[in-house]
Order: sequence, then structure tokens, then C-alpha cells
Amino acid sequence: MKHTISVLVENHSGVLSRISGLFSRRGFNIESLAVGPTQDPTISRITIIADGNEHTVEQIEKQLNKLIEVIKVKTLSKDECLARELMIVKIACTADKRSEVMTIADITGAKVMDITLTTMTLELCDTYAHLKRFEEIVTPYNILEMVRTGTIAIQKGADVIAARK
Repeated sequence: MKHTISVLVENHSGVLSRISGLFSRRGFNIESLAVGPTQDPTISRITIIADGNEHTVEQIEKQLNKLIEVIKVKTLSKDECLARELMIVKIACTADKRSEVMTIADITGAKVMDITLTTMTLELCDTYAHLKRFEEIVTPYNILEMVRTGTIAIQKGADVIAARK
């Protein structure tokens, strides 16, 4: 089962290395990892998608909390978070297919980022499942290049994952 773990950390060099090393030493697999600043420039948020059972997630949380630079760890259930990924995909697209691809982009909510005589580059920000479906839809058009971010997630409602003060 996939778990979304949100980690607030001190924003300085070496923190990501220590966290990924912790996962490696313990044999935990990271499926997705995204790091970015928060509203406080001294704190970063790391969103980790890890596969495992409840015991594995509990062990991950305990190990993360032992690291000095970790401020707060929270595992978010699917029901209590909003999660998104970003995909940018460049497909082969000559003039005769352009209207088809534009229709697909319109229906799926993708944004056209770039057009050349032989390619179109599309951007889509959505859930993992929708991005997977979008990839399947554009695959017949010959994907030349594709890049995706890791998942980012935030807690639903008024609750926040705030740094200890």
C-alpha cells in the first residue's frame, strides 16, 4: 500500500541526503520524492510516497523523527490530503494531427506549452491516476520525451502541518 509522508525539515545542505540514506539503510523504497520551500525560507517540506504496510510506515516515521533536522513528520491518508503531480510531455505531432491533440488537451485539461512543425509539448497537473490515463491517451502519438515531478500533497481542511515553535 502506498503512503504519503509529509516531512518538515530545516532548509540546509545535506538534509535530503540523510533522509534518503535512512531509507536506503533500512531497505525502504521511495516511490516518489518532492522537496520544496515553505512559507518560511528556513524550512522545507519533503513529500515522500513510500510503499509498505502500517508497520513499515510506523518505522519510517520513528526513524525520521530521530534525525536532528526533522521538525515534524505526518503520514497523510488518501482521504485527508490533496495530492498532485506535474507532467510535461513532448509528442510527435505534424499539422495533420494537431487538431486531434488540441482536442485531447482541451478535454483532459492539459496546457499546450510549445508547438513546432513536428512536435507539441503539453503540460498537465493532476492526480497520479489522471496523469497515467493521459499518458495512455497520448502514447499512440509517439511520446518523444516525458518528465514528471514527484507527488506533492497538502492536508485538507483547516488543519496544517506546522513547524514546532
